[in-house]
Amino acid sequence: MDIIKKLAEELAIKDSQVKATVDLIDEGNTIPFISRYRKEATGGLNDEVLRTLDERLTYLRGLEERKATVVKSIEEQGKMTPELMKQIEDAATLVAVEDLYRPYKPKRRTRATVAKEKGLEPLAQQILSQEVSVPLEQLAEAYVSEEKGVASAAEALAGASDILAEQVSDEAAYRFAIRDATGKYGTLVSEAKEDDPDGTYQMYVGYTENIAKAAGHRILALNRGEAEKKLSVKVDISADAMENFLAKRLIKKNDPYTAPFLRNVAKDAYERLIAPSVEREVRAAATERAQDGAIKVFGENLKQLLMQPPIVGQVTLGWDPGFRTGCKIAVVDATGKVLDHTVVYPTEPMNRVDETKTIIKRLIAKDKVTLIALGNGTASRESEQVIAEILHEIPTKVSYVIVNEAGASVYSASKLATEEFPDLDVGGRSAASMARRLQDPLAELVKIDPKSIGVGQYQHDMDQKKLGDALNGVVEDVVNKVGVDLNTASPSLLEYISGVNKTIAKNIVAYREENGAFTDRKQLLKVPKLGPKAFEQCAGFLRVRGGKNPLDETAVHPESYAAAAELIKELGYAPEDIRKGGLKGVSRKPMDKAAMAEKLGIGVPTLTDILSELEKPGRDPREDIPKPVLRSDVLDIDDLVPGMVLKGTVRNAVDFGVFVDIGVHQDGLVHISRICDRFIKHPLEAVKVGDVVDVQVLEVDKKRKRIALTMKIGKE
Repeated sequence: MDIIKKLAEELAIKDSQVKATVDLIDEGNTIPFISRYRKEATGGLNDEVLRTLDERLTYLRGLEERKATVVKSIEEQGKMTPELMKQIEDAATLVAVEDLYRPYKPKRRTRATVAKEKGLEPLAQQILSQEVSVPLEQLAEAYVSEEKGVASAAEALAGASDILAEQVSDEAAYRFAIRDATGKYGTLVSEAKEDDPDGTYQMYVGYTENIAKAAGHRILALNRGEAEKKLSVKVDISADAMENFLAKRLIKKNDPYTAPFLRNVAKDAYERLIAPSVEREVRAAATERAQDGAIKVFGENLKQLLMQPPIVGQVTLGWDPGFRTGCKIAVVDATGKVLDHTVVYPTEPMNRVDETKTIIKRLIAKDKVTLIALGNGTASRESEQVIAEILHEIPTKVSYVIVNEAGASVYSASKLATEEFPDLDVGGRSAASMARRLQDPLAELVKIDPKSIGVGQYQHDMDQKKLGDALNGVVEDVVNKVGVDLNTASPSLLEYISGVNKTIAKNIVAYREENGAFTDRKQLLKVPKLGPKAFEQCAGFLRVRGGKNPLDETAVHPESYAAAAELIKELGYAPEDIRKGGLKGVSRKPMDKAAMAEKLGIGVPTLTDILSELEKPGRDPREDIPKPVLRSDVLDIDDLVPGMVLKGTVRNAVDFGVFVDIGVHQDGLVHISRICDRFIKHPLEAVKVGDVVDVQVLEVDKKRKRIALTMKIGKE
């Protein structure tokens, strides 16, 4: 297989783009580096295409390795033929290769191998040839042997049937056809297996749907119900049709002796050997499809969550709500440093509301708090009521934001949190984390396992390695897109930078603590274990504010500094102008970019990127995204009435709709059909996590705490 050509066809890009990308990957370059600094070579492929290419490259190389192993095994058995070799070479999937290898693969002891040991293979092949002119019982008498353990003609025929059934089962073309038909026309069927008092799987009792059309979230729900022993799930397809398919290929003439026997062979081959494994394979393929879709949605949601804009320059009070153990409070300054921490008990069972108000008012006045970050966990609703009352009772303007605390408990109990906040207990660390999440979501969320951030569906039911790799890739892409300050970034943030691993990240921080702030990107080469290749990969994504070289504050790579300096001169500016707000309007200046790029010895894409950076040096791409909705008063589910129009924030996007935070502690659901007027296959085509949207209340189920919303305001 020509892997380069195959990838080019799959991704609808040029062979030259694939070849260049594969070479860059093989040289040890990371996807963010290739995407940002090797656009000339790749033709400007973005990180999403590059990651897909990298994933498929790994798969196809593994496929070729497996083919080589299979070919070697068959050749060693002396059974390779030119036709079989071509079939293996043309196989596009691992499943197809395994189908072809099945007849030659060393088997455990089966009914067929036992029958062969008894000398019954000639009988089986004679029946298959249909060159028989006597009843099969009479033919089988010749194979009765006490020595070989064949006690009767009936036993001999049973052994022959086992041999032929396995032979049919091993035929790659038959398996492929049956698998294909089952995958296209099979029906998923589920029934209740045990009592389901919560009604979690009620909609899947008596459920039937074509497996090819079943939505991913339904497939994953069925899998979970089956794993929890609440549901029995199977793939239903006409067994008669499958058996007839096999029988037609076995029976060459409808003679009275062999035809009925071969029809039974076809039935046995399908029911006992083919159907169970094909059902597993079809369901596995459907699950993989569902998981891939869910992982993609999880990744998109995570990306948007990480790209939430920081709320800078505000002293923030983090509030981790609780009942019995109280509400943990931590005040952090604009840089994230903890100024104060305490515990208050405004909720059940203590109900010390007045005392809480006094303490919080004192902290707001003392530390000049301007923002409160309230976690959305247990006792959040009760805490919000107290916060709203406090904000009405103080003269200064303070707002609050409800922060998704998914993963906060994981972080606050971690070794990293202990190192960051040695003087705080678990609750205090969580409160500080709430505040920091609001100040800089990216810097704080990278400290948590992406799978624990809670913006996906069925994440615990998926291939954890595949999910982890995909989400880590998303975090890596976002961190490198945004860039980080070399002198303030934590090891958790640094380790996602291209070319930087955990060890190097810790070494960077250690070097910084020992030698003071970095004043030049080149100093990175003095960091232990950070060699020239790692420097090449990471330098462009690390910013040095106020250092020796103004270009160190931008995303311009050091390899392009000479070209950038010459360009600045050509445009009539000085390097120091970068620090004075950038070279305004340079990207729009009339210019023959091709001629300029040639003069500078760089490509046009690199020239375009340099111009963009010089115009807005170190620009944070998160600035373009709407900031969270700041609140000053509380809204309760009892306050909601159909027709009410509210502003909310999209918290999660799933296959069937989006969940929107409208400030009542229970996210409302906008069904996919109510997101926009046009048809969309998935909510992410219209909205994304973090979007601030206007919604209208359609229905409120207070008992089940469900809120139905629509974004098609005034149209329903």
